[in-house]
Amino acid sequence: MSDVVSKEKRSEIMSLIKSKDSKIEVSFRKELWRQGFRYRKNSAKHFGKPDIVFSKHKTVIFIDSCFWHGCKKHCRIPSVRRLFWTKKIARNKERDKEVSRYYRKQGWDIFRIWEHDLKGKKIKLKF
Repeated sequence: MSDVVSKEKRSEIMSLIKSKDSKIEVSFRKELWRQGFRYRKNSAKHFGKPDIVFSKHKTVIFIDSCFWHGCKKHCRIPSVRRLFWTKKIARNKERDKEVSRYYRKQGWDIFRIWEHDLKGKKIKLKF
């Protein structure tokens, strides 16, 4: 089955997908800031570019979207180019495991928060 939009339109749509500063990440960070937490965001000097880094507490937080990280509850593989998307999401999940292993080995705390866990909820963190 071919795509329902032109190749140029698909390219435009995909270019609008951001790898950082999604609405959910921004609202989560605002709540952390409001609670008095200070952090680094999307730090390239840390392995796997965590969404939030608390260096002082040796803690990283990843906010995983349901689609891109293959949530069992909400991820629906597109019917177009199914093999491509299956491989892509499988590799993302494997990369998540590699990053988590790395931080555990370094003695850091790692939190992976699903997008659906944040929607419409207030988060309280304690260190």
